[in-house]
Amino acid sequence: MKKILLLEDDNVLGETILDMLLDEGYSVDWAKDGDSAAELSYGESYTLYLFDVNVPYLNGFELLESLRDAQDSTPTLFMSARIDLESISHGFKAGAFDYIKKPFFPEELMIRINAKIGSLQQKIRYSDIEYNPTTKEVRKDDKLLQFGEVQFLLFDLFIGRQNEVVSSQELLECLEHPSSTALRVALNKLKKTTGFNIKNIRGVGYILEQN
Repeated sequence: MKKILLLEDDNVLGETILDMLLDEGYSVDWAKDGDSAAELSYGESYTLYLFDVNVPYLNGFELLESLRDAQDSTPTLFMSARIDLESISHGFKAGAFDYIKKPFFPEELMIRINAKIGSLQQKIRYSDIEYNPTTKEVRKDDKLLQFGEVQFLLFDLFIGRQNEVVSSQELLECLEHPSSTALRVALNKLKKTTGFNIKNIRGVGYILEQN
């Protein structure tokens, strides 16, 4: 079952979104404040988070930042009336994959959600590696690869963002004891295990380039 955590404090909009998601076959938990959403996220496993930003207690940005700090990589889409570039940038830096400005057409929201859910169900390939995001299985030449927690977090970041620069800060957050030296060691191990062509973009981060 594809399950979504909805964080929205507006009853009318929340009901509209809830009804649309249920009609599309999703299972939905609806929270109306950040603290309630946090509690739900700790006790359940979700396919996607759909967060408003301006909600009571923890706002959407703060909630996602705390979830990412806890190594929760669930895809997140922000809905917000904040349309300034600083807020939009904040949303993406917090770890969202998308940001939709209020007011919006509910149908547009569903298009974005369905597109993301669809991409999660597809296997991701890189050279001789195949990754199933649903089962979290990684195969190389059809042989199952095993990773430690840190290695898998790094792998998951890169495989889903091929040919995109991943910031050093994002990568450091995957480490138990973050440091530039520890990151280089971890990346070298990942390259040895997977054959990833990871290159350093000085002062910015790293990029996984196609072979």
